[in-house]
Amino acid sequence: MISSVRGTVLGVAATTAVIEVGGVGLAITVTPRHGLGLRVGSEARLHTALVVREDDLSLYGFAEPDELAVFDFLRGVTGVGPKSAMGVLAVMSAVEVARAVAVDDDGAFRKVSGIGPKTAKLIVLSLAGKLTTVSLATTATTARPTTVTENVVIALVGLGWPERAAIQAVDEAVASASDANGDAVPTLLRLALANLGPRAGVVANQNAVSPHSGSQHSGSQQ
Repeated sequence: MISSVRGTVLGVAATTAVIEVGGVGLAITVTPRHGLGLRVGSEARLHTALVVREDDLSLYGFAEPDELAVFDFLRGVTGVGPKSAMGVLAVMSAVEVARAVAVDDDGAFRKVSGIGPKTAKLIVLSLAGKLTTVSLATTATTARPTTVTENVVIALVGLGWPERAAIQAVDEAVASASDANGDAVPTLLRLALANLGPRAGVVANQNAVSPHSGSQHSGSQQ
């Protein structure tokens, strides 16, 4: 079992980070928010879960142990695979997941793409009483709140846009926003998507991991 990875960041694209460990580049699936915090050439340590299937070995990485714990708990829910679990953590922090479960708020999980009403309710029922190890107070006080622009960039990266293109589009959206609510997430997201529209044809060429990454299997995970 690979419980953690530490090494140089070779590349980051969308939800895949490539970390060099002992001369080997490991492709690791991360959340969009986590990916934005990784910088090529810097050292990073990720808490990881190795998911083994008949035809694939996939690593999922997290910045904090609590996120890894929630990921493992989510995977234990019937109908929730690694991809769906990552989808939850792309939208909600470990603290938000624990709080939603604690107050029986299955509606929070229905906001996640791919999570239907039945699965959302099952998540709440299955995880009730199991997330007491998640450090709510510590995480809540140490986590840095994301800004409106960061949230928009995270949303765009989650949709598959390269981080550089997303940041540029958001900067242009901020510059062009003139109404009273110009700094609201929906407004900036709409403007940023409009800015990205003409560049749609080049996204496929931009949205690639470093050539060191080799073959990636994470895209097919459920």
